[in-house]
Amino acid sequence: MGKLMEIRWHGRGGQGAKTAALLLADVAFGTGMYVQGFPEYGPERMGAPITAYNRISEDPIRVHSNIYDPDFVVVVDETLLDSVGVTKGLKEDGAIVINTAKSKEEIIPKLNGYKGRVYTIDARKISMETLGQYFPNSPMLAAIVKVSGVMDEEVFLDSMRKSYSHKFASRPEVIEGNMKALFLSLQEVN
Repeated sequence: MGKLMEIRWHGRGGQGAKTAALLLADVAFGTGMYVQGFPEYGPERMGAPITAYNRISEDPIRVHSNIYDPDFVVVVDETLLDSVGVTKGLKEDGAIVINTAKSKEEIIPKLNGYKGRVYTIDARKISMETLGQYFPNSPMLAAIVKVSGVMDEEVFLDSMRKSYSHKFASRPEVIEGNMKALFLSLQEVN
């Protein structure tokens, strides 16, 4: 990788965008990379738009600010496409990953003329199939790992199993459901 990779997450309070950004930072740190994972705080409440960020590099990170020109954007809630400038500053040699059941062709007109790569994934469907509830953060986390190439997929899955095993030690069904969600998402993001 070598260069600094910057990722901006857009979601709604309670959907896990902040948690996914922090998990990505934790997993990348575990592989020896320098990381930052942080939310932008404001008057957040359940359902309100939120923003979170990641910086990942093989070299020490010297900048400490929000991310204005990200390499990648993750949109956890497609309704934000109508109200938040999710493509603002997004580099055209980067990509945007959107949680939607719609096709790329249906989504592209909502991206304010963005000319870079567009990926979609139905995190709701994957989450319901694997967890029985709507938790889009695991599918979106796997999708951005796949699209960005920030780390090897097997290393990612192994690291996430360890993280989930620690976090959900008393609930093995949650561990397996999340692992299935990650695996499916790596295959289904397009």
